[in-house]
Amino acid sequence: MAHTTKLFLTTSKFLKSCNSLHVAVRFSSSWWSHVEMGPPDPILGVTEAFKRDQNIKKINLGVGAYRDDNGKPYVLPSVRKAEEKIKIKDMDKEYSAISGNAEFCEHSINLALGDGNEIVTNKLNATVQGISGTGSLFVGAQFLSRHFPGNKEIYLPIPSWGNHNPLFRLAGLTVKTYRYYDPKTYGLDFKGVVEDISNIPEKSIILLHACAHNPTGVDPKPEQWAQLSSLIKKKNLFPFFDMAYQGFASGDLTRDAFAVRLFIKEGHEIALAQSYAKNMGLYGERVGAFSLVASSKEEAARILSQLKIMIRPMYSNPPIYGARIVNEILSNSELRKEWLRDVKGMADRIISVRTKLRDNLKRNGSIRDWSHITDQIGMFCYTGLKPNEVEKLIKDFSIYLTKDGRISMAGVTSKNVEYLAQAIHEVTK
Repeated sequence: MAHTTKLFLTTSKFLKSCNSLHVAVRFSSSWWSHVEMGPPDPILGVTEAFKRDQNIKKINLGVGAYRDDNGKPYVLPSVRKAEEKIKIKDMDKEYSAISGNAEFCEHSINLALGDGNEIVTNKLNATVQGISGTGSLFVGAQFLSRHFPGNKEIYLPIPSWGNHNPLFRLAGLTVKTYRYYDPKTYGLDFKGVVEDISNIPEKSIILLHACAHNPTGVDPKPEQWAQLSSLIKKKNLFPFFDMAYQGFASGDLTRDAFAVRLFIKEGHEIALAQSYAKNMGLYGERVGAFSLVASSKEEAARILSQLKIMIRPMYSNPPIYGARIVNEILSNSELRKEWLRDVKGMADRIISVRTKLRDNLKRNGSIRDWSHITDQIGMFCYTGLKPNEVEKLIKDFSIYLTKDGRISMAGVTSKNVEYLAQAIHEVTK
């Protein structure tokens, strides 16, 4: 019996040794041993640090999603009503078409260009449903990478949304830049914009933020857009508009679409990416659209065919639910009116906390000029705070934002704006 037990223990030890050796050999020859740990996402990192903080006064100004005046996620009442209507219809869960919901595509391009526009009337658009703004941009980037007849170079403003650069590079385009933001004035460096665009090689692609420039909140004035339209046409550049904030920027759909409609009016053929994340609060539904404007009905049809060929191996077809919500809202006149009230309410809240923050900074005795807070528009504000000032806000006041001083105005509420102003004044005085 003792001999059997001893043999069993020896065998077990041998097997464990073999197993350890096998594991060691397995991991030493792993296919993925060369893969390095990537850096954390700067915005998600802010949110994670915020969650760990125990300070009851903590504020998260990094999140790029709308919050109500209690700092809570907000579902638009018009969206709730649309969902109830969808439930009643007892819709199926069949695949959508490769290009997405046709009704949704038509609503989307009409929302951008205005009802009765000549582009849709003459069938000059090729529009597909995309996976929110990011997916729509990527579809456009892939198409341009394959089919654009000029330079496979796209020029981005400095700065631009953090995902623009990696997105276009991933699609195979060469990313270059043009001046845009002036850190001295916290506003638009229009002279720099014009000079740099004047030096872009013709037949290049230029990315334009249609409204509520992300991350600065700085937009050209209408007369400046007109000048840019003339210059871009003269230079024979191809404009790619990213319109993620229509309606949400100013509360006015027409005003926020001014640049896009101006370029169409002046004869540009454009690319356009749209998102319903912000203006309908459909962040997680991932619903957006990509459009190309062509010179003829036949050309638009050919473009659409190539977009579908490209989309098929990418994700086959887009999700159905978010598109159904958009359709319910935009096809029902009463629901559409309610949505317009909802989106204006969100825009107005952002505008009001901008004013409150500026006024509270002044009330605290700050001698800095904070007028750029109210001059800028949309969800984000480029405060002009320096990295060391940001560090103090985080460390001493539990106010979390990105190192470049960009804050999400959606994180500012009537309840925390005084504390925020006091903190900013303390680190900047």
